[in-house]
Amino acid sequence: MSHLSRRSFIGQTLAAGAAAALPSLASARPAGANERLRVALLGVKGQGRVHAGKWSEMKDAEVVAICDPDSNIIGEAMTAVEKRTGKKPAYVQDIRKIMDDKSIDAVSIAMPNHWHVLGSIWAIQSGKDVYVEKPLGHNIWEQRKLVEAARKHNKIVQMGNYTRSLQSHRSAIEFLQSGKLGKVKVVHGIYYGTRNSIRKFADAPVPEGVDYNLWQGPAAERPFNPNRFHYNWHWNFEYGGGEIANNGIYFLDIARWGLGKTEHPKRAMSIGGRLGYEDDGTTPNTQISVLDYGDVQIVQECRGLASDKYMNITTGVVFHCEEGRLVIGNGTIAAFDPKGEQIQKFAGGGEHFRNFADAVKARNREMLNSEVEQGHLSTVLCHLPNISYRLGETKLVSGDAPFEQSAGGNDAYSRMAAHLKDDGIDLAKVPLRVGRTIRFDGATETIPGDPEATKLLSREYRKPFVVPENV
Repeated sequence: MSHLSRRSFIGQTLAAGAAAALPSLASARPAGANERLRVALLGVKGQGRVHAGKWSEMKDAEVVAICDPDSNIIGEAMTAVEKRTGKKPAYVQDIRKIMDDKSIDAVSIAMPNHWHVLGSIWAIQSGKDVYVEKPLGHNIWEQRKLVEAARKHNKIVQMGNYTRSLQSHRSAIEFLQSGKLGKVKVVHGIYYGTRNSIRKFADAPVPEGVDYNLWQGPAAERPFNPNRFHYNWHWNFEYGGGEIANNGIYFLDIARWGLGKTEHPKRAMSIGGRLGYEDDGTTPNTQISVLDYGDVQIVQECRGLASDKYMNITTGVVFHCEEGRLVIGNGTIAAFDPKGEQIQKFAGGGEHFRNFADAVKARNREMLNSEVEQGHLSTVLCHLPNISYRLGETKLVSGDAPFEQSAGGNDAYSRMAAHLKDDGIDLAKVPLRVGRTIRFDGATETIPGDPEATKLLSREYRKPFVVPENV
């Protein structure tokens, strides 16, 4: 796309006049191997502060701008950058001004999930490379559009699942794929992290200093509410995907990586609920998801109430194999024989942001540890279970085998029932959402014969914040 046509597109897509250039920044130039990479941070309330620290540590990179629709929360990131580099970045409230500044080489995105894809595509179309936090996007259709945009404009795009760059994980996956543990029978992804109730809040006036129209972006127009704003947006399907998309994505990604799967699963089903309290959340705090590839299954467990461990971990992945198991989790990254004796341990760190910066400078997407296509394949493993869950039936579950053709899923359910009973929740009396079985056509990324599920492959975008069909 030419410079003129790219500007024309942005002008048609965005509000007129919003894309004014940043006068304090230098003229455009490509980022070569010996150039300082000029980066803009988009979203700095939570994970964005990590981005500020990581980029500020690099001597060959410079944070030139910080962008967030909430001017009240930029102080920590601004101070971190200035303290480490001696230079204060520009503050820009409107993301659209960042896009029109051609001196910015890359954006580092830590906005809410519903902004990930649109922010990334706008950046790509304005000539920038993209580091975007996990999960890749809000829905499957828009993620495919992001992959298309990266390919069309030849841009470097990395998803922020940092575990892909840790040497401990890379060595463990290499060991697994060497076949020393035999064939993988089933993979369990584990995230047991206590989450308290977000309670219920009435709608309220928009806080001073917040451009709430920009914050909502592609999402439906809604009144301001603290539970539809900073962080708690995770627990509302309008903006996030619950714990499976917040933290489960790490373990689903490791599971798919270890299995060497470069295709989508054939089926997905999810069971769970928002248990133990009633609040404004719409996503489950307790969820078991089964993703079936035909020859092997991934079972992802998310627990938000107090829980014991699984295989001595509360977060991580367990590959159950014919000749033992591989555990990649908090406190344990090791292989075990069938008797449970440790046979090999794995260690070593790595830097995901550095990996991205090196790939940008080399103009080589093959260098990326989590290139956008890989991010898409893994994030689909969050979306399919959520589609199943959202289209499910709330009912009492009779018996202890609610998952068809999944011994791993039923094992997870039995353990979940026992865990919930310890927390005072008896599933003989408390109903769960029993998800619909989703049969996914991976080649076309469609759900044939199911118009309700098909609708959830995308969303209705609020103008002018629309993910374009033609990227």
